[in-house]
Amino acid sequence: MSNSIVLLDNAVLFWGLLSCLLAQFFKIIFNFFSTGEFRFGKMFETGGMPSSHSALISGVTSGLGLELGFENPTFALAVAVSLIVMYDASGVRKSAGTQASEINKISKKIDPRYNLKLKETLGHTKIEVIVGSILGPLITLPGIIFIGSPLHIFNLVANNFS
Repeated sequence: MSNSIVLLDNAVLFWGLLSCLLAQFFKIIFNFFSTGEFRFGKMFETGGMPSSHSALISGVTSGLGLELGFENPTFALAVAVSLIVMYDASGVRKSAGTQASEINKISKKIDPRYNLKLKETLGHTKIEVIVGSILGPLITLPGIIFIGSPLHIFNLVANNFS
C-alpha cells in the first residue's frame, strides 16, 4: 500500500482531526448563544469554547487506547502528552492572553493614537479545556467503533455502488 492509502486507513488520526474540526465549528454555536451573533470567523480563531486542542489530543489518546489497548505504553505516553497540551492551553496560553490584554491597555494609555492590538484570546478556561477533552472521545470512539477509517468508508460506499 502507498503511504497516502495507509494514511487514509488511520481511523485514530481521522476521527481525532474530525473532533478538532467539530470543536472549532462548535465555537460558532457557543459564540452565538453567548453574544447573539453568528461569527463564522470564530472557526479559525484560537481560544474559546470548546478547546479544539483538547478535543484533538483527547480523541487521539482515547483512540490509541482503544486500538492498542489501555495497558499499552504508547497509550501512557499519549496520556502524558494530553495532560501537557491541556495544561498548556489553560495555563501558559491563557496567561499569555491575559498579558496581551494588559499590554494593549497600557499601550492605549501611553499613546491613544498608537493601535497595538495583541491577540488576547490565546488560551482557554478550565471548563473550555474540560469540554474539549470530553468532546474528543465522544466523537472519536464511536467513529472508530461504528464507522472506521476513511478508507473503510470509501470501500463501503464503493461496494454499494458496484
